Amino acid sequence: MVGRERLILLTGASGYVGGRLLQLLEQRGERVRCLARRPEYLRERVRPNTEVVEGDVLDPASRTAALTGVDTAYYLVHSMGTAGSFEDEDRQAAQHFGAAARAAGVRRIIYLGGLGDEQADLSPHLRSRHEVGRLLRAAGVPVIEFRASIVLGSGSLSFEMIRALTERLPVMIAPRWVSTPAQPIAIQDLLAYLASALDHPVVGSKVYEIGGRSRVSYGDLMHEYARQRRLRRLILPVPLLTPRLSSLWLGLVTPLYARVGRKLIESMRHPTVVRDDAALRDFAIRPLNHRDAIAAALRNEDQALMHSRWSDALSAGGSSALADAGPAGNGFVDSRSAETPVPPAQAFAPIRRIGGASGWYYGDGLWRFRGLLDLLVGGVGIRRGRRDPEVLRVGDAVDCWRVTAFEPDRRLLLRAEMNLPGRAWLEFVVEPSAHGSTIRQTAIFDPVGLLGRAYWYLVAVLHHRIFSGMLRNIVRAGQVKRAGMVAAGRGRAVRRISRKQAPPRQAALA
Repeated sequence: MVGRERLILLTGASGYVGGRLLQLLEQRGERVRCLARRPEYLRERVRPNTEVVEGDVLDPASRTAALTGVDTAYYLVHSMGTAGSFEDEDRQAAQHFGAAARAAGVRRIIYLGGLGDEQADLSPHLRSRHEVGRLLRAAGVPVIEFRASIVLGSGSLSFEMIRALTERLPVMIAPRWVSTPAQPIAIQDLLAYLASALDHPVVGSKVYEIGGRSRVSYGDLMHEYARQRRLRRLILPVPLLTPRLSSLWLGLVTPLYARVGRKLIESMRHPTVVRDDAALRDFAIRPLNHRDAIAAALRNEDQALMHSRWSDALSAGGSSALADAGPAGNGFVDSRSAETPVPPAQAFAPIRRIGGASGWYYGDGLWRFRGLLDLLVGGVGIRRGRRDPEVLRVGDAVDCWRVTAFEPDRRLLLRAEMNLPGRAWLEFVVEPSAHGSTIRQTAIFDPVGLLGRAYWYLVAVLHHRIFSGMLRNIVRAGQVKRAGMVAAGRGRAVRRISRKQAPPRQAALA
C-alpha cells in the first residue's frame, strides 16, 4: 500500500520533528491524519487534504477514532514538558496507544526514541524513551524504533541551547557534560529515516541507532558554532559542576528552556553514540557530519522565516520599547499592531510603496543618517531606491533592504543589507478584521555575540520611536486615500442633487 492509498496517523505534529515530518509527508502526496490537542492551531498549517482531529493519546475515545483505518502510525509524543511525572504519563500513553493500534489493525508504528546504553544507569529521560519503545512493541504491532542523539536543526531544542550558550557567554564555565561524546544528526537526515521507514521491508519490530558522521561533544559543537558565526569563545571545564547544578545554571542563562532543558541536561552525562550500524546497511541514507549540519541549520533560518510568521505568537502591545523587544530564542523582536477601518488592499497600499520616493513614513532624516553611516563603513547605504515605485517582487532592493517574501495585499518581508552586528528583518502583515483590517509590523534582530546584543539595547528607545511612528503613519496614509475617495464621492453626490433640484432656467430668469 503506497502513496494516497494508505492513511498515516501522525502524533506530535505540532512539535519540532513532527511539524517538519508533516511537511515532508504532504510533499510526498501521503494521506495524513494528525491527532492534536489543539486542532485549531494545527489546521492553519496543514494542506487542505490533511485531516486534523482533536484528541490525546491518553484519551480512549479520541485515540480509537484517530486510529480507525490507519495503516502506519508515527508516535512522536512525550511528556517532558509536563509539571508532573513525565515517566508515568509516557508509560500510560504508550501502553494505551499500542493496545488501541493493535485493535484498529494498524500495520506498523514508527517511534522516535533516544540513544544510550540500556545497561547503564540511565537518566529518567533516556530510561523513559527506551521504556516507551518496549511498551509499544509489547502491544503486538510491529514497531520500527529509531534512537537518535542530538538533533541539529534550526529551532531544535539542542541546537537552540548550543546557540544560546555560545552567543551569550564569551567565557563559559563548562560542566562535565560538555565533554560527553555524542553523535548528532541533522534534522534533514532524521526526517529521511522517518519517511523511509514507511516502506521499509523489515518484518516484525526493529530498533535502529541513527546518528551523523561525527562523534563529538557539546563542547565541540559550541566551538564549531562559534567558528561559523565568527565568534571567539573560551570554554573552561569545571569537573565539580554537577548535572543538577548545571541544570539550574542553564535555567538562568536560557530561561526559555528551563523546564524541558533541566530534564534533558540530566541525560547529557551519558554517551549517546551509535554502536550498531544496521541503519547504514538497511537504509540508503548517508548522514551529514556536524559541521555541515550546523551550516545547514544556520542557512535554513532565512528560509524558515520566509515561510512562517514569528509575529503570530507575539503580543500586540506597543507601549514599551523594552517590552516589545524581548528576546525570542536568541533574537530580539519588536512587534506592534494597529487597527484601521479600510479593507486590506487599501491598508497594504502604503506598505507596498515603502522606501524610495515614498520614504519610510517616519524619521526619514534618521534613515538617511543611518544610510550615511553605513556608507562610511563600506555598506550599501540607503541610496539604492526602488526598481518600481508601485510594484514589488521577491529579490528587489528597497533602499538598504532586500525583499525576501511578498504576498500582494497581505505580507512584505524585508531583510537588512546594511552593516550590522547581526541580521535583521522587517515584516508587515495585513489581515482582515471585523471593522476593516489589522496591520502587524514586526522587526526581528538576530545579534552576533555581545556586540550585537549591546547594539540592540543601545538603540531600543530609538527603535521604539521610529517603529511606532512608522506604523501610525502607515495607518494614516491608508486612511487618507479613503477620506479622499469619500470626499470625492460626496462631491459627486452634491453635484447630482444640485442638478436634480435646480429650477428650470426659464423659471430662474423669471
